[in-house]
Amino acid sequence: MTTTSEKVKCLIVGGGPAGYTAAIYTSRANLQTVLYEGLQPGGQLTTTTDVENFPGYPKGVSGTEMMMEIREQAGRFGADIRFGSVTKANLDKRPFVITIDDKHTIEAETLIIATGATAKYLGLPSEEKYRGQGVSACATCDGFFYKGQDVAIVGGGDTACEEAIYLSNICRKVYMIVRRNVLRASQAMQNRVLKAQNIEILWEHQTKEILGSTNGVTGALLTNKAGEEKTIDIQGFFLAIGHTPNSGLFTPAVKTDELGYICTKPGTAYTNVPGVFAAGDVQDSQYRQAITAAASGCIAAKDAEFFLNEQ
Repeated sequence: MTTTSEKVKCLIVGGGPAGYTAAIYTSRANLQTVLYEGLQPGGQLTTTTDVENFPGYPKGVSGTEMMMEIREQAGRFGADIRFGSVTKANLDKRPFVITIDDKHTIEAETLIIATGATAKYLGLPSEEKYRGQGVSACATCDGFFYKGQDVAIVGGGDTACEEAIYLSNICRKVYMIVRRNVLRASQAMQNRVLKAQNIEILWEHQTKEILGSTNGVTGALLTNKAGEEKTIDIQGFFLAIGHTPNSGLFTPAVKTDELGYICTKPGTAYTNVPGVFAAGDVQDSQYRQAITAAASGCIAAKDAEFFLNEQ
């Protein structure tokens, strides 16, 4: 197979709010920026409904439209934005050698990893069918659209409890679908859930099917430990069973925590590898918001600029 090669000052991997924002800053700093968007240009926001909590959009905006506008802004300043995915990364020394689609190599003086995280789903065909039409993996992103309605959330950990409480302040009724007979969340979070009047925990239940119509989700078919089926009427179905950070290609060179999130020096985007920076959900297991991802993209870009200036 014939391969081609080039050299750049800054390579950004990932086309979500973190990657695009980083590209805005590195391009304005004349860092000869190349950005590869990966398999999902725009990131997770392109799978959500309207975004209403990002500053500057008082009437809300679709996730896809917002990402394309930020992408256009990066391009305006000279970022070379390309479609393609990293298939190999050699971070043993600078310049780093990154292989794209097994056929093109880039020697990068700095690397910003903004590959995001992938939400875990149950794997049901109906889940995919109604994604964006009632099925969501982010209650804080999409919960507002179900104000005064009945919803369900799957999960029993801290995130599930936190999002159930968030939804309980918006929705009429919140069902928590819990596979076990106990919650895995901290005791403090469990207490808050149990005190909420409009949260009903369905212990030892699993989702068999998500029900819906042309207008979106209308219910969920559940099954309990004994195999008995139960249908609940809902308009929103949320998942809080975890995320998988897309960091695998950069380990073990880049240090991660036990869940695979890239470790960065507190308050910065610096990883343990000099010249390699991380931004967005690939290093954020807590907030996972578009605005925090964009902010960390800015931090990564400024850190990359400082790093190059010191060389």
